[in-house]
Amino acid sequence: MTASSLCRKTAAKSAKSRIATVGAIAVAGTLLLSGCGDQTKDKSSDSVSNAPLADKLPKDIRDKGVIKVGSDIAYPPVEFKDKSGKTVGIDPDLGEALGKQLGVEFEFENGTFDTLLGGLRSKRYQIAMSAMTDTKNRQEGIDEETGKKVGSGVDFVDYFTAGVSIYTKKGDDQGIKTWADLCGKKIVVQRGTVSHDLAKAESKKCEGGKKISIEQFDNDQQAQARLRSGGADAGSSDFPVAAYAVKTSGGGKDFELVGEQVEAAPYGIAVSKENPELRDALKAALDAIIKNGEYGKIIAKWGVKDGAVEKAAVNGGK
Repeated sequence: MTASSLCRKTAAKSAKSRIATVGAIAVAGTLLLSGCGDQTKDKSSDSVSNAPLADKLPKDIRDKGVIKVGSDIAYPPVEFKDKSGKTVGIDPDLGEALGKQLGVEFEFENGTFDTLLGGLRSKRYQIAMSAMTDTKNRQEGIDEETGKKVGSGVDFVDYFTAGVSIYTKKGDDQGIKTWADLCGKKIVVQRGTVSHDLAKAESKKCEGGKKISIEQFDNDQQAQARLRSGGADAGSSDFPVAAYAVKTSGGGKDFELVGEQVEAAPYGIAVSKENPELRDALKAALDAIIKNGEYGKIIAKWGVKDGAVEKAAVNGGK
């Protein structure tokens, strides 16, 4: 009889009886210290011991073996659900690679984009990783629209660079090439994004009462659906997302990019300013996967090599 089968039999027998002799307890104790111990081995301890940068993490995160990530998982190709419901994309792939360096799992939790920093402040998440542009306002906790302080700011570990693009229905660009061309027209955007901020700022510049009509949505896929149905003249999102929509929606027959991308800026992993140890661990892990080539493979896999960075940076946004 193997040690493992004896473990199972011993457990079953003890469940039937509340009375055990001293000898039986001794045997059970011996089994737990030998063969049975292998059945309940802590797998997370292995991943930590094999991870080169595990000791850089805060002890509580290292012990739990998990980093909770707030993310708007409806933003392909950065993060989205595949047909099986699995979370995939640039950020999940990078999270997995960073996790190997740190000996933890990056556990992505879905939330609407404009609530992610609030979730970080309330400690629902330990980081936010969601194609989030690193800006001075976000670093300082300033509302982009009102200019008022809305909470504590965050630190960013910058890992990608992307601009913002406009797209229209294919074959129906209505002469839209620049943001100024949107005056008197309707645009769909995701709430709380740089595209949303740009649309509001541009609308203030419009003359002759021809403001930009802005319809905002919880996620970018809802905005795309609105444009696809003819409910708007244009849409805007980060270049990788807009380019992916143009390539894949309707087999490439629904949308087209117009004009040039603008406002190129870094995407950052947001971390509480109260947790500089986690911030520095993430920076070290990002530098490690850039150096070993894993970062480059992930970026190439998703066709976004133009946005790759050569090294990690902290709070590089303006």
